[in-house]
Amino acid sequence: MAGGINRPNVVQVGTIVWLGSEVMFFAGLFAVYFTLRSTSPELFAVQSGKLNVALSATITIILVSSSFTAQFGVFAAERLQKWRTGSVFNLAKWGVVEWFFLTFLLGALFIIGQSYEYALLVQEHVGITSDSFGSSFFLATGFHGLHVTGGLFGFLIVIGRFFAVKTFTHKEATTAIVLSYYWHFVDVVWIGLFLIIYILPHIGG
Repeated sequence: MAGGINRPNVVQVGTIVWLGSEVMFFAGLFAVYFTLRSTSPELFAVQSGKLNVALSATITIILVSSSFTAQFGVFAAERLQKWRTGSVFNLAKWGVVEWFFLTFLLGALFIIGQSYEYALLVQEHVGITSDSFGSSFFLATGFHGLHVTGGLFGFLIVIGRFFAVKTFTHKEATTAIVLSYYWHFVDVVWIGLFLIIYILPHIGG
């Protein structure tokens, strides 16, 4: 019984299969970016110079940090610990609710930072219809942003569900684990986007 929570079940396996299809979707977006970049290298070099790398690096650190907080939430869920059992400043005593709420806040900060960067780019006359760089940039980062937003709603729903249940069981723990799969996925995708869109132009020419 104690080890049952770690055994793959239908929900977990189904989530992994679905995320596999999401990998193919983003692989297509990466392919579009590289194809357009190869056909217009000068344009991409100029437009990439308008990106705020420092801002993007900051929100990247925030999003990656949220992956760690989500995992700490999973550890609490595996202990079947819904609430904190000590001071709010004693992170070791936090339950899944506290960790997932912190994950939500970090993810929300990422979206706010990305929205701010979009506003800066629009001021620089870079938009989804401006040129091939704008189209590929906003499609790739925009779809990722939608996935992050979907994850944020997921955290709110799951936290609400945890508030509603009287007893935190393996079923609720599985929900937390599955949500963490999705969140780790969107974090990894963003790391790829950050390296390709923001870092590669500065080191690869």
